[in-house]
Amino acid sequence: MEKIFITVNGSDRQEIEKGTTFYDVAKKYKSNFKYDIMLAQSGNTLYELSSPIKRSMDIKFLDMSNYEGMRVYTRCVSYIMVKAIKEIYGIETKVFIEHSINGNLYCEIKKDGLAVDEACLELIRERMRDIVEKNLPIEKMTISVDDAIELAAKCGLEDKSRLLSYRRMSYVNIYKMENFYDYYYGYMVPSAGCLKYFDLSLYESGFLLRLPSTKHPDKLNGYENFEKISSVFMEQLKWCVLLGVKNIADLNDVIANGNFADIVRINEALHEKKIAHIADEIAKRADKVKLVLIAGPSSSGKTTFAQRLCVQLRVNGLKPCTIGMDDYFIDRDKTPVDEDGKPDFESVDALDLEKFNDDLNKLISGEEAVIPSYDFISGKRSPVGRKLRLRKNEIIVVEGIHGLNSELTKSIPDENKFRIFVSPMTQLNVDAHNYISTSDSRLIRRIVRDYQFRGNSAVQTIDAWPSVRRGEEKNIFPYQHNADVVFNSATVYELSVLKPFVEPLLYKIDKTMPEYITANRIIKFLDYFLSAGTEAIPDNSLIKEFVGGSVFKV
Repeated sequence: MEKIFITVNGSDRQEIEKGTTFYDVAKKYKSNFKYDIMLAQSGNTLYELSSPIKRSMDIKFLDMSNYEGMRVYTRCVSYIMVKAIKEIYGIETKVFIEHSINGNLYCEIKKDGLAVDEACLELIRERMRDIVEKNLPIEKMTISVDDAIELAAKCGLEDKSRLLSYRRMSYVNIYKMENFYDYYYGYMVPSAGCLKYFDLSLYESGFLLRLPSTKHPDKLNGYENFEKISSVFMEQLKWCVLLGVKNIADLNDVIANGNFADIVRINEALHEKKIAHIADEIAKRADKVKLVLIAGPSSSGKTTFAQRLCVQLRVNGLKPCTIGMDDYFIDRDKTPVDEDGKPDFESVDALDLEKFNDDLNKLISGEEAVIPSYDFISGKRSPVGRKLRLRKNEIIVVEGIHGLNSELTKSIPDENKFRIFVSPMTQLNVDAHNYISTSDSRLIRRIVRDYQFRGNSAVQTIDAWPSVRRGEEKNIFPYQHNADVVFNSATVYELSVLKPFVEPLLYKIDKTMPEYITANRIIKFLDYFLSAGTEAIPDNSLIKEFVGGSVFKV
């Protein structure tokens, strides 16, 4: 047997037989990790633990505290959950993994006469724990697309069968546990014994599959019923039914059949109707509300949303007056620093809160305020500002990451504020068992926008993304539940439109670059989609903020 050399975790060099799996090597290093190992990495390429090692290489193992490792863990727990449900209630039972809420997955079961209650969940929970205790193997099978389509149809996975019909590759990977087969997008672990942390909790008309996080891999995420966020997700499900587009196969069918423009028009009409409704709510409280605050994570389409909202406010007889939060930055040399000692421009303390609140109070009281102007070149506030006084029916609109943080407007009474959280809460799933990450959708939007309008490469955007996410987790998401309303800026069609823009940028990233892992994952993901053009997208669409051609200044 041919011998090869591997180096594990940068120091331990050893000789092994060619074809030894990463899993066999990982067993020897299990005690070196606090949490279970999920993946192997060599250079900037990820490997499933069940894969054979075919050449000499340096190997790094990734456990549940790693982002990619937790993706594997989540996928595998979902797999055994679906298996358990179909074992208990029959192969024809439909299981839908819809979306993520606070790191947990919202799921529904569809079968005539079945009520999802605590007794139902306990049966599923017990079978899942039995699978883990028995450490049942998860076998990877590489078969032809035609065979996979036939197998999916036999297993009652009609959506997967349709999805696979659009695959350009000749072979796909199917995963098997005992007599259960399923198709999953991404890597899996070799067996179920490591899937110890999960639970099921009743939620809305279904339940939550509760999971751990990278920060606390041995603790489950909370599951408070965040009513406003949850209601948006439930509304999203209704929109998908209305559009007739619930998964990628549905969208591909629409494109292939020449009906893409109809879906765009309906989706955009739903957006406009929602924005109009928000404007109506503000108008109903116009005697009190003088300040509209708009916040959301990166690439949510906040700028376009704000301008479309201003149009609808005018329809209601209100005159929006916009104020830029950036103009209230304190001088750069006084900016607080982050844990790395770098200026933290995303901290709420990077703003002159006293001046901001003083100006808002003056405006709300009918007095004149001098709105500052910040010079980003010198890093100082300009001594010259614009004088502003609210006239009859005028209302202040402020867009910025801290809009929902009560510290930003601490001296303004709540009755004078209307707070809006904007985020693309993915409307589309890969199939019934594979949901699309909202973070991935936003990253794709940002890569396209950064290249189109900011001159940044995909490498630069991907490299900065973890820092962007950390800022969001600190400054935006903890305050989303302070919002009066939540606007879902996602569209069911956008990834087909963004695909031809982002793919060439991602293909420029080669295996020598750390960003290759993310780029390769997105390329594989987008391969499921048929491409679509921008011709049918109206010029006031949120998507035009990213691909260009917007009627608004974005």
